[in-house]
Amino acid sequence: MHVISKRALRLFWERHPQAEGPLQAWFGRVDKATWSGPGDVKAMFGTTVDFVSDSRAIFDIAGNKYRLVVRVNYRNGAVMVKFVGTHTEYDKIDANTV
Repeated sequence: MHVISKRALRLFWERHPQAEGPLQAWFGRVDKATWSGPGDVKAMFGTTVDFVSDSRAIFDIAGNKYRLVVRVNYRNGAVMVKFVGTHTEYDKIDANTV
């Protein structure tokens, strides 16, 4: 999968250095993946991923300390980072529209 906006991840871990390792690990797995649907994502990440509308997936990062919201375009093999933040910051957004 092609991850669009690794820059967003980098900007976040520059503010939260302890997030760098977990986000780099997530990126490394997704960058090598080929997903044809949500089942493939669930098979790779298990209980650390949930789904909402508009082909969005919500990942628990670093034991749920951080949240990552992405929009997945399965046909084009692209994953667009829509939000990355602390769990507290995540509680203030709507994952369906961010």
